[in-house]
Amino acid sequence: MANNPRTLRIDLASPRPVYEQIVSGLRAVLVAGEFEPGDQLPTVRQLAVDLGVHHNTVAESYRVLAEEGWLDLRRGRGAVVLDRRDPRPTTEAKQGFGRRLEELVAKAITDGVPRSALADQMAALAKKLGKT
Repeated sequence: MANNPRTLRIDLASPRPVYEQIVSGLRAVLVAGEFEPGDQLPTVRQLAVDLGVHHNTVAESYRVLAEEGWLDLRRGRGAVVLDRRDPRPTTEAKQGFGRRLEELVAKAITDGVPRSALADQMAALAKKLGKT
């Protein structure tokens, strides 16, 4: 991404809230290491303009990522990426992930995605996002 938020994609017609789409997209970029600790994200206003959304939507996304420990938000300084090495997942987080993954895989199978393709894509994603 290299400070280019245009690679984020949002679907304004989706029932999923836009701020959640932004959080998910930025989280993937952060996990992949495309920003280093200390890097500054685009300003709330700039990302809002780039994505064609209200600045409060982007501000909420940044707040969520700050609560997760990804960003340091300070007035006048913007959103700065924090060093977030290997957080320890809670039991609740692992169970929630398992449920969401099961639902997603079931939907993919329902849509005709071959099981072998699911495994290949999951392995490719794990590699892309850094830690296998």
